[in-house]
Amino acid sequence: MVPEQITIFFGKLKMITSKTSFLALIGNPVNHSLSPIIQNAALEYLGLDMIYLAIPCEEENLSSVLNSLKKINCKGLNITIPFKQKVFRLCSDISPIAQKLKAINTLKLNSNNEWSATNTDVDGFVYPIQSLNFTKKQSIVLGSGGAARSVVQGLIDLKFSKITVISRNKKSLSQLVDDFPSQKNIEGLLDHDKGILNLIEKADLIVNTTPVGMKTTANQDNLLPFGQNLWDSLNSQTIVYDLIYNPAPTPFLEFCEKKGCMTLDGTQMLIAQGAKSLTYWTDGLEVPFEIMHDALKKHL
Repeated sequence: MVPEQITIFFGKLKMITSKTSFLALIGNPVNHSLSPIIQNAALEYLGLDMIYLAIPCEEENLSSVLNSLKKINCKGLNITIPFKQKVFRLCSDISPIAQKLKAINTLKLNSNNEWSATNTDVDGFVYPIQSLNFTKKQSIVLGSGGAARSVVQGLIDLKFSKITVISRNKKSLSQLVDDFPSQKNIEGLLDHDKGILNLIEKADLIVNTTPVGMKTTANQDNLLPFGQNLWDSLNSQTIVYDLIYNPAPTPFLEFCEKKGCMTLDGTQMLIAQGAKSLTYWTDGLEVPFEIMHDALKKHL
């Protein structure tokens, strides 16, 4: 018999036994993540015999880690930087939205004990801004990784007339734009393009999907995406949305607030995409957004 363990979540005792299953976040880094806070609060509220963990993983170990998790009591995974595109080869069933975005953030084991995959980031990204009218407005996306793909889809759904993606990575930038062939309103620019300053001045919404400013960022001397000089033309009427939620606000959002901009961090996106993931893992169970939000507020 496996000894029982007692773990404290939010001041309450939770009994962990050999029957307790778990969910996990896989990425690198993950030590900054607040996903365990919100997910464990929801699991406790729903009375499910499950816990949620954050597991760091090196890139060379991704395949072996995911294969190993199939063999133990793991029911589902969230996938974060830098693995949202790299897990495709490890999944047997991929949802249409994940196929379209070529980015995965949520996995669960199917009846054949293989990973099924989807993407809940689009729903999460749109959640805090869905009540605003962005029809015929202009937007800028900073970065061209997996998160940027979800943001671009969200901006398409919000009916932006122009979406400009700015990146330092020419290959991933070109691939991202090519993967939205029917969208003629999307353009990609490298970060040194001289036209960027004018675009920033006219932008209605700017979204940072890069890890610059994250709590674990190594380079503490430059915490604004692509350097401070790029932001001299920022308009006070622009809404600036940083997907980073730890720290909140990021140095980038603090800079934009001083410019007079309305700013949003990634907290509501974190909760909304997390709630959508938990619904996916539990086959449609209604997830308590406010419980997750309150747990995060208490933690912060």
